[in-house]
Amino acid sequence: MQLDETVAAVVTGGASGLGEATARMLASAGVKVAVFDMNADAGRKVAEDIGGLFVAVDVTSEDSVVAGYETARAAHGQERILVNCAGIAPAAKTVSRGAPHSLEMFEKVIAVNLSGTFRNMAHSSTGMTTLEPRGISGERGVIVSTASVAAFDGQIGQAAYAASKGGIAALTLPVARDLSQYGIRVMTIAPGIFETPMLMGLSEEIQASLGKQVPFPSRLGRADEYAQLVRAICENEMLNGETIRLDGAIRLAPR
Repeated sequence: MQLDETVAAVVTGGASGLGEATARMLASAGVKVAVFDMNADAGRKVAEDIGGLFVAVDVTSEDSVVAGYETARAAHGQERILVNCAGIAPAAKTVSRGAPHSLEMFEKVIAVNLSGTFRNMAHSSTGMTTLEPRGISGERGVIVSTASVAAFDGQIGQAAYAASKGGIAALTLPVARDLSQYGIRVMTIAPGIFETPMLMGLSEEIQASLGKQVPFPSRLGRADEYAQLVRAICENEMLNGETIRLDGAIRLAPR
């Protein structure tokens, strides 16, 4: 898909981190970007910077998501690109000090990361089916979601997070197959250890230690490198139905 001013996009979790970098990359290519996020102050700032639109959206709420797409489409038209970056990553062991993992926490992680991703996939792709196909292949849209290397190498304390991200990876192929008849591609990126707001709050010493765990390059990944891969996925229409690890060859240890 060619990225230009005739294309609209929605980026969930677009107010910070990987989502912000993606929103900025798409806008720099001329794409009309709607930023979906719960952080209104940061979201409005990003939207203002890129000439886009901020919409306060809770991905766990059906009504909020539906209203978000109505607002985005009224401003920019039907999106051809959806990038799912909204997510949370609380940590808890299955058993800790004689107490079981909070089921409420587990269900919240699943609701945000997995169900929230699929909810956006379903609503965005439904709209994409109404678009005119483009190019020789008749492409209508591209959906990129965010898993994590924890989907495959989940660490101690990551039961909920790894389950949610593993679910996103598992969704990728069947949803790609579901949507193939409409010319809509579906891909997932599984980042390794990246410079996200959560990690940037740690000390420089801890950040450096984490970076050294990466075989090459031995550093934390940058958000713009995630955005670069999103762009490559959008522009290469043979990329479909796959999860790509973006991790510098790291394989997470148990802790």
